[in-house]
Amino acid sequence: MAQMIRKQVYIEPMQDTVLKKRSRMLGITEAEVIRRAIDAQIVFMHSGVRDLEAWEREKAFIAERMAGGPVSGGRKFRREDAYEERLSRYGR
Repeated sequence: MAQMIRKQVYIEPMQDTVLKKRSRMLGITEAEVIRRAIDAQIVFMHSGVRDLEAWEREKAFIAERMAGGPVSGGRKFRREDAYEERLSRYGR
């Protein structure tokens, strides 16, 4: 087993309830649930690394489009309709 470093943290009551429930459900210690959550966060953070050159190209494209001013003819939808579509599609 790898060397462990002891940490003491404060969590909210709801987090404690969820932690205990998850621990029982998985049949592992609360500490192991926390370690797995940290590992999942590390993976998530690393997967979020983006191509900075691609982002610079995107920013340049946006700036170019904005410099052109409004599009002739305007948009063909109402903002409210777009929000409704999103709600019906994703439930948020």
